Amino acid sequence: HEREHDREISELIAKHEDEMKKLRAKLEEQQHQQDELQQQMAATHKAEIEQAQLQSQKLHSLELEALRLSLNNMHTSQLELTQSNLRKEKETALVELREMLNDKRAQEVAILQSRHQLEWEKIKEQCLKEKEDL
Repeated sequence: HEREHDREISELIAKHEDEMKKLRAKLEEQQHQQDELQQQMAATHKAEIEQAQLQSQKLHSLELEALRLSLNNMHTSQLELTQSNLRKEKETALVELREMLNDKRAQEVAILQSRHQLEWEKIKEQCLKEKEDL
């Protein structure tokens, strides 16, 4: 009975050790699978981060391009406005100059007419004097 009991215990121990080996092998396999999954997840995560960075850079580039175009448009508008203002100032200055020259010309014409009238009167008087003298 004791031998039978020892034999059963030996069998149970052997069975237990066998099951432990199987469980250890299964555990190692699961750990190996877990390691592979972690590596795959890390690689996927890295790829997703790189993709996100790429998209962020593209978005940043597009935003910069939009800003550049906006600034360019604003600059062009400002230049056009400045040109328009300068053109108006130039036209105003030309009108003022033309008016000033016309006024000056009118004054000079008036002065010349006055001199001419005076000289005419002098010549007329001289003629009359000479007639009287004759």
